[in-house]
Amino acid sequence: MSDETEIGSVGASDGRGHSGGSPGEQSPLQARAAFIKNRSWESVISYNRGACARGGAQHGANSESFEATRREWEERRINESTLLEALDFLKSCHRKAPFLFFNGNTFADVARNTADIIFAEVPTGRRRELISSIAHYVAGVLDRDAMISAVGSLWKSAQLSPGDRVKTLRGSLHGVIVRVLDDGRVAWRPNGGGAELIALPESLALEEGNGSNVLL
Repeated sequence: MSDETEIGSVGASDGRGHSGGSPGEQSPLQARAAFIKNRSWESVISYNRGACARGGAQHGANSESFEATRREWEERRINESTLLEALDFLKSCHRKAPFLFFNGNTFADVARNTADIIFAEVPTGRRRELISSIAHYVAGVLDRDAMISAVGSLWKSAQLSPGDRVKTLRGSLHGVIVRVLDDGRVAWRPNGGGAELIALPESLALEEGNGSNVLL
């Protein structure tokens, strides 16, 4: 939609491009905007229709909650809120179940497409994992604290230093930064010893408890 860029990208600093994290920077979850103002209720219906088509289910309205959810949506979507409040609202809409099937998928899709715009300047690998965490939270698969932690570690490329505890974006490997190479890549050693691995900084996320490098 043509005016969705009014939201801005939290991967940029005042529109001047992507920057690394720095101590004391505001979490993107606290950024304020009318994040879903361009998502009319008709567009929500289209998300559900698509989810039902993919899942082989009948698209339809839940007569007990559809109209009340629609009214609340149209009232709230034009109001500013923090991104976290907007995600909480999407999750509450999922729980109200205004549709017969695939309510979780429907509102997770709204969150996924909105986050894809907001985090447009985050490196691709991190953006994919970040958006997935947000969508899983709205769908009820990931709890709130885990989502907040994921956003905090993924939304920007960390400024990694020797001794920092890190993990791969999916969390399958954990280890420590050994040194930073001249070309900007880092050498790190997974827990349990073994050979050093070479990686781009954006392919790793800081573990919680790294002092000033922790973004949330």
